[in-house]
Amino acid sequence: MKIVLISGLSGSGKSVALKLLEDLGYYCVDNMPLEILPELVKYHLERGAEEHLGVSVDIRSRISLQKIQNQIALLRELGHEVHLLFLEAAEDVLMRRFSETRRSHPLAGKQLTLMESVRQERDRLFPLRDLAYCIDTSKMNAQQLRYTVLQWLDVQSEGMLVIIESFGFKYGVPTNVDFVFAMRSLPNPYYDPELRPFNGMDKPIQDYLDQQPLAQEMLEDIDHFMNRWLPRMEVESRSYVTIGLGCTGGQHRSVYITERLADRLRSKKYHVLIRHRQLAKLAER
Repeated sequence: MKIVLISGLSGSGKSVALKLLEDLGYYCVDNMPLEILPELVKYHLERGAEEHLGVSVDIRSRISLQKIQNQIALLRELGHEVHLLFLEAAEDVLMRRFSETRRSHPLAGKQLTLMESVRQERDRLFPLRDLAYCIDTSKMNAQQLRYTVLQWLDVQSEGMLVIIESFGFKYGVPTNVDFVFAMRSLPNPYYDPELRPFNGMDKPIQDYLDQQPLAQEMLEDIDHFMNRWLPRMEVESRSYVTIGLGCTGGQHRSVYITERLADRLRSKKYHVLIRHRQLAKLAER
């Protein structure tokens, strides 16, 4: 059975992710104590009705790092495919979402303010991030979150997942990246009026940067660096690694290097997921 566990901060979008799983045919359970998860799996196996299970666990389930590690290990020993997704968002974004929806935080009450509840929950749940695939939903709407989760589901594997994200420095550096490389020293197609309308996924930009020695040196150096350190991170049992590649606007140089680096890593049998942050935002306009 394929089991997807969803955890994370209240207000980060867990309900959206769980609803997506339900739409994909998963049998979904919200806020279930982890102690009864093996029994739920056993029940569905005996029925023979479902092959995919989605379970949302949050602060109300009193989860802990050790508890979730034990449950994942147990289920995998029984032959099940288990994945953990962790959703988070910036503190100010969570505060705004709770204010706009007028929902109460699960920890809020007479003893804690909303801000204190958000911070306490973050402190208690953040150790889970090391076991999970993490998505920061601070700048996402529901549709973008659904698409990002769908991408992740499509590339899940038993090996380590490598996420390569292009971005524009003028819009800020993505959170949750393990490595950041700056492409701003490379020749910029933006200043060529004929190339400006294109992006790094288009052939005119690729042909231009393919002929730039600095671009090829940068690609070689990053490729060499990642091929030295990715195996080390696999040994540490990392489930995923995120590489951020930035240029000024996030449309030309960083997109080009992201695509080329992804091709190289895939040829070495790594499972790669590409995100182009600025191109995704342009597509929404």
